[in-house]
Amino acid sequence: MIKPPPNLLKLPLFERATMALKAAVENAIEEHAREGLPMYIWRDGQVVAVPAEELRMKS
Repeated sequence: MIKPPPNLLKLPLFERATMALKAAVENAIEEHAREGLPMYIWRDGQVVAVPAEELRMKS
């Protein structure tokens, strides 16, 4: 988990939004890996299923 900086509220909104999005993606990947579910991503112009085993290796 990404720990927020102590001056979080002083950061520009776009930086806080980027941090929140990265944390949400990290949580979604961990949850799919834990549950054994594939994650669907956009790769090279098409939707691809990434197996849970591959997610476990990367998380």
